[in-house]
Amino acid sequence: MTEIRTDIVDVYIFRRNDGATELLQLLRAGEPMGGTWHPLMGHTVPGESAAACALRELHEELGLAVGEAAILGFWQLEQVHPYFIASLDCVVMSPRFCVEVDSGWTPKLNIEHTDHRWAAALSAFMWPGQRAAVAEVLRIAAEPDSPYAQSLRIDPGSAGQ
Repeated sequence: MTEIRTDIVDVYIFRRNDGATELLQLLRAGEPMGGTWHPLMGHTVPGESAAACALRELHEELGLAVGEAAILGFWQLEQVHPYFIASLDCVVMSPRFCVEVDSGWTPKLNIEHTDHRWAAALSAFMWPGQRAAVAEVLRIAAEPDSPYAQSLRIDPGSAGQ
């Protein structure tokens, strides 16, 4: 029987660079999906909220901790991302988040990724679900003070377990 998993989160990291919004992509080292570019992804641990997982993964995989000045904003995205992974025979329902970082910040990759790049074009994302999330991130980036963005904003210090 195909499993349904809700223990994976996606985190889209963006920066503003000379008026353009750029999104961080990571080259995954291992399977599943090794060798593909994607946002930061991580698994929750028992008792951990999805938001707390997003922040923990940001620190573990990219070296950026809550409270650092490089974090300029943290938002939940409205859409949960459903996708199927045939090699695991599972449907994943993945909550999504985005983090704005200072334009001078550079990620410190752990062993889960072999490279990173900043993408300014939606076409840099190959998966339809990622493109939908990027469109939502771009809406937040373009209108950070809109009621929409303000309603989705999370205080990283209160994301809690």
